[in-house]
Amino acid sequence: MTKIQKKGKNNMIEPSLLSSNLMNVGQDLRIIEKCGIERLHIDVMDGKFVPNLAFSPNFTAQLNKKTNLFLDCHLMTYRPEKWVDCFDEAGANLITVHVESTPHIYKVIQQVKDLHKKVGIALNPGTSLSSIKWLLSLVDQVLIMTVNPGFGGQNFITEMVNKILALKQLRQESGTDFQIEVDGGITSETIKPCMQAGADVFVAGSFIFNNTKIEEKIKQLQQIDNLKEE
Repeated sequence: MTKIQKKGKNNMIEPSLLSSNLMNVGQDLRIIEKCGIERLHIDVMDGKFVPNLAFSPNFTAQLNKKTNLFLDCHLMTYRPEKWVDCFDEAGANLITVHVESTPHIYKVIQQVKDLHKKVGIALNPGTSLSSIKWLLSLVDQVLIMTVNPGFGGQNFITEMVNKILALKQLRQESGTDFQIEVDGGITSETIKPCMQAGADVFVAGSFIFNNTKIEEKIKQLQQIDNLKEE
């Protein structure tokens, strides 16, 4: 199934299934698609890099059969090089790895690129941007974690707004064109300073799924995102 990431106004809101009710995932996918969303965030956790377990290659492959959404697989695992091929085969369109998770980050980036998939790098809140400066020309996306990774429903770390702004400045100075993604505590309020600082992609989980009004919550975020485009 070919995944086409369009350039419409709504494509930068990325629902995270970590906070969803997996018993209703099929129904929720239809709602997400109806809202014009084009990207889906898949959190992959090994219980070691983060203190939680989530989403396997098999689950991702099943999703890939059910939807044409662009699958952004966020590997929160040690030794991500062990998992890249599995998620490639499962249908991931973009594979993001943490710079903290491996001493061989350059090798892993090349591993993903050799599979002709988009590649991203992620930073925990305590990780400096200086650790990735030399990688910026190689990646399609940089993910700034705005909570400590591992669990949904955490409060947004406001200090990360300055980090987003600094990353935007690095992008301008380096002449690169990677997307800036933010993940953690994103709501209709916290999305605003992230957007103003320069973020492009907004991962939202609890805000969207921790209620019965999924469509309404998505539209709230889309309305704010649309203002940026006008």
